Order: sequence, then structure tokens, then C-alpha cells
Amino acid sequence: MSPLLIKISKDFATLFTTINPIATLALFAGLTASLSRADRHWTALRACIYATIILVAAMTVGQIVLDAIGIHMHSLKVAGGIILFLFGASMLFGKLDEKPGRSPEEGRDLAVFPLAVPSIAGGGAIMAAIVLTDNDVYTVPERIETGVVLLVVMLLTYLLLLFSDAILRVIGKQGASVLARVMGLILCSLAVEIVLTALGVEGWTPGAH
Repeated sequence: MSPLLIKISKDFATLFTTINPIATLALFAGLTASLSRADRHWTALRACIYATIILVAAMTVGQIVLDAIGIHMHSLKVAGGIILFLFGASMLFGKLDEKPGRSPEEGRDLAVFPLAVPSIAGGGAIMAAIVLTDNDVYTVPERIETGVVLLVVMLLTYLLLLFSDAILRVIGKQGASVLARVMGLILCSLAVEIVLTALGVEGWTPGAH
């Protein structure tokens, strides 16, 4: 497999698991149950647009801000890998399922909170967006490729939200829980690779077998 396809697959797996649309569609279905079909679609669209803006901003200026305050990218990769591992472990052991399902406050925009932030563009997704577009490692075309992958993931997230009721009827809550745990395991594996690569562990370089 070519290096480009390897990077695309890793970017997709990391962004998809950190954005975690499977968990978001269950939250979306519960929060928007009382809304009309048109309002549900509009809420899903705005949530994805807001989250995309946040993640694209993290990709473009996140490292600049970190450089300005003196945080080295290798340190961020190690810290980011650890955070992503903990995030994946939370998915794997079902900790994310324990979030209280309170109704939002009156007048609060569901598309902003809790859908765009922290459900779609949470800390793990923002950290992943910064790490995957390291200016010192990846060329401009490679960073653009990561941005395109992000847009694809956000499009898939939007489509999943649109059909959240139908999807949950097919796979059920238990099915969604199983899928979330599988994604958690994948994310843990990717996080370990990020940390070991950042530490320069011998024999642990992209493309090594």
C-alpha cells in the first residue's frame, strides 16, 4: 500500500473514532425527539457545520498557537497520544455511555451544545486534528489531504444524524454500544502508535512492519 493511502486510512480511522458519530447519533436522537423532521435536519446540519469550523481552525492555527507559547510538537504528540488512548479506553469500557441524559436548558441551541461541542468536536477530536497536521512533519498537500478526510468524516456524521432513528432501530442500543467499543479499541491502537513514533522507538516508524 502506498504511503498516501496509509496516511489517508490512518487519518480517517483516527478522526472517525475521535469524532465518534455512533455515540453522537444516539445523543442526537434523544435530544431532538420532540422536534419536527425539518428542525431535526436543520439542527444536524448546523451542528456539523459548527464542529467542522472548530476542527478546521484547530488544524490551521492550533500548532501556531502552541508554538507561540513554547510547546514543542513532539511533546504535544506524546500528550495527545496519551489523551487519545484514555479517550479510546473510555469508549472501550463504556464510560462514555454513563453521561447523564439531561434535557438542555430552555433557549439553548442544541446544535452548539452539546452536539457540536463536546459531542462532535470534543477534546479528542481537536487534539487529533492538530497532531495529524503537524507542520514540521507533513507537507501542505498532506495537510490538505487530512482536511479533505475531515470533511468526508463530517459528511458521514451528518448523514448518520439524518438517519439516526432508522439506524438505531436496525442496530439497537446494544449494537451501537458494541460499535463504540470496537472504535475505542482502534483508537487505543492508533494512540499507542502516535506515542511510540513521537518517542522515536526503534523499529516503530510509519510503514515499518
